[in-house]
Amino acid sequence: MSKGGSAQGQSFSLMVIGQRGRLQHEAILLAASLRLTNPGFAGSLVVCEPQPGPLWRQDPRMEDAARGLLTDLGAVILPFESKVFGQAYPYGNKIEALTALPDAPFLFLDTDTLITGDLGSLHFDFKRPSASLRVEGTWPQIELYGPGYGQIWKALYDRFGLDFATSLDMSQPDEYWRRYLYFNAGWFFHESPHRFGSRFLSYARAIRDDPPPELVLQSLDPWLDQVALPLVIHSFGGARPGPMLSGLDGDVTCHYRLIPLLYARESDRVVEVLETIARDPALRPVLRDHEALRVMVYQNRGRKARALFDRSALPVREQVIRNTLKREGLWLR
Repeated sequence: MSKGGSAQGQSFSLMVIGQRGRLQHEAILLAASLRLTNPGFAGSLVVCEPQPGPLWRQDPRMEDAARGLLTDLGAVILPFESKVFGQAYPYGNKIEALTALPDAPFLFLDTDTLITGDLGSLHFDFKRPSASLRVEGTWPQIELYGPGYGQIWKALYDRFGLDFATSLDMSQPDEYWRRYLYFNAGWFFHESPHRFGSRFLSYARAIRDDPPPELVLQSLDPWLDQVALPLVIHSFGGARPGPMLSGLDGDVTCHYRLIPLLYARESDRVVEVLETIARDPALRPVLRDHEALRVMVYQNRGRKARALFDRSALPVREQVIRNTLKREGLWLR
């Protein structure tokens, strides 16, 4: 792949996870948004599906109706085995599924994402991976008398033989969380899912099973993927995303997380795409099975949620938005 080429002219795998429950409905929304906004997409949409096995208490595969809709929307459904994480840490799906992909450039998107603009406006250098900076300072949580940000992150870089100093954003103050490489794992990309996935799995498993002493006070659930991801990206010569990728988490994609949060804080364009998809008579019978979609979209409660917030002056902390929605009985997963 040539550096700085248009995504519309590149052939890459757009990878998401599909699983029974909420994720199968979100995968349909994502696939439908891709078809709506990028009918000429040159790559392939791959929905990776965990298979039953000893690490799952119940069958994680999608229902037949959801699988059929995804196929009709042009998705390839790709099975993979859960050998390390499974039910105990379902966020590990994005790690273990990578090596099941064809070994060609890929963009991973969390399933709770809508595509709202032209993928051709993005410019990837797949040799230099990056990931989403739409993130709060969720990890580590600094404890009184415990190690600080620098000590914790340096211990991780040292564990894997990585250069800690070159990962720092020196424009940020010492011991401020933004100084340290930290991503939301809602999107990331690289030229080789096999090499990236193998290293991601190796790092994540090592951190889970044998963390450095500096992590003794830190929770890794659900943060493990976001702890390992910056280390993997740095190890491949990647860095924070530049302006050519500003459409991710911007005008091109929206990682909305949950339907009530979408109505509370996202743009009119995101709501328009969601509701256009939901009105599709081919999709509606299956989408209505998802409670949040049924209540917020089809029963029009999303408009009530939207009226609670001024999107030009949203609360800084997401938890404030969540608490407001909960008080109004509008918090649905």
